[in-house]
Amino acid sequence: MPLGQIDLPVTFRDRSNYRTETLTFDVVGFPRTFHAILGRPCYAKFMAVPNYTYLKLKMPGPRGVITIGTSFHHAYECEVECCGHATTVVASEELATLREEVAEKLPDTKKTTGSFKPAEGTKEVLMDPSSSDAKRVRIGTALSSK
Repeated sequence: MPLGQIDLPVTFRDRSNYRTETLTFDVVGFPRTFHAILGRPCYAKFMAVPNYTYLKLKMPGPRGVITIGTSFHHAYECEVECCGHATTVVASEELATLREEVAEKLPDTKKTTGSFKPAEGTKEVLMDPSSSDAKRVRIGTALSSK
């Protein structure tokens, strides 16, 4: 769901031959490689014709045709970055699912299931025989003298 909309002036080309139109963009709250996606409303407003094979966008300007293009290398880099973002999103969704599954299987810490019983082969020893607080510790009776 979009967070809102914003109207921005968009200009193609330079001072010698340019075209400016105000476009309405939907603002979204998730990370992507694109800063803006120009679609059919943009093409209609600029009377532009996209050529996806050659990565070109052509539109009429005051002094002839305005051609906007990019390199295949740059398009490839954007695609790789987009795949990285998609992998991150899928991994975070899987992590959320795993957290829910683990939370369902965790034992209830407030529920007591029984009493703690010391292991066999232990004995209680006073921590400080000269003290009056009688604190004790359990030690194993099967320990070697070392």
